[in-house]
Amino acid sequence: MPEKLPRAFYLQDTVTVARALLGCVLWRRTGRELLAARIVETEAYLGANDAASHARRGLRSDRNQSMYLEGGHAYVYLSYGMHWCMNVVCQEADIAEAVLLRAAIPVQGIEAMRERRPKAKNDYELMNGPGKVCAALGIDKSCDGEPLDGDSLFLTGRDIEVREQEIAVSKRIGVENSGDAAHWPLRFFLLGNRYVSAYRHVR
Repeated sequence: MPEKLPRAFYLQDTVTVARALLGCVLWRRTGRELLAARIVETEAYLGANDAASHARRGLRSDRNQSMYLEGGHAYVYLSYGMHWCMNVVCQEADIAEAVLLRAAIPVQGIEAMRERRPKAKNDYELMNGPGKVCAALGIDKSCDGEPLDGDSLFLTGRDIEVREQEIAVSKRIGVENSGDAAHWPLRFFLLGNRYVSAYRHVR
């Protein structure tokens, strides 16, 4: 088993973390089952000054309280009342910045992922969206606020080489009503990777 990412990793600048997470592996343990997925797409959300963030203007609620934890915790929320989405909290406590995990490649426990995602037509569609990542890995509200160096949910470093020229950048997806922030270049993904969301638009 590779070493878990240290807490210091998450205390870096949030955009740096969003880029550095590409190629890292997310692990989810449920009972005797251990699943793993390699992250290939992320989005950075920059707290109070980011109109697309759940913490815009310093908003606090029962839903987003985990965003205010110290970097190295999970922020899991329900999107549109249907899909769980997982964020990696960054920086010091009360900064409320985080990185949304948008897409991943199945690495371990693929059969279990297929059972959880029966609508996926192929393995490329198992985790090509933030809600799909959580569904495939069994991540839900019980994971909200969990430390990312624990036993049930944790991250390990890159197990593949990721060169800077392989990282593509675009505006974020689904935040069109966020004013200027809708156009900020804060989505990062591995160029040409078939597992990213909206793959047909980025080939």
